[in-house]
Amino acid sequence: MIAPTRFILIDDNEADNVFHEIMIRRAGFSGELLIFEDAGEALVFLQRDPLIAPTCIFLDINMPVMDGFEFARQAKSLLNEKSTVWLMMLTSSDAPRDRQIASEMPLIRDFITKPLSVQKVRDLLSVS
Repeated sequence: MIAPTRFILIDDNEADNVFHEIMIRRAGFSGELLIFEDAGEALVFLQRDPLIAPTCIFLDINMPVMDGFEFARQAKSLLNEKSTVWLMMLTSSDAPRDRQIASEMPLIRDFITKPLSVQKVRDLLSVS
């Protein structure tokens, strides 16, 4: 895994998105950061994107219309384990069942309980 040059937040909670954007910027990231409050809109974006920028997608589980797990299932056709795009659950859920489902989905590389920390972002940025 290489360090991301782009972050995408997919969460229907505007306050969480604002907070997580602040954490990403405080970690020293100055690159592209996209926010989607609707998982379907994010999926449409990924279908059109060339998927060449190393991208970390922070994905909430509990969202209306399309939840995070359904997003991951549908994104599977666009992404693969060798892709420069990877998914990380960023959720308020700490339910063992949610963790289990996430662990069974190869595209999901991590399960983080909110809130996102500056240190976690720094760890991602220092990967090479």
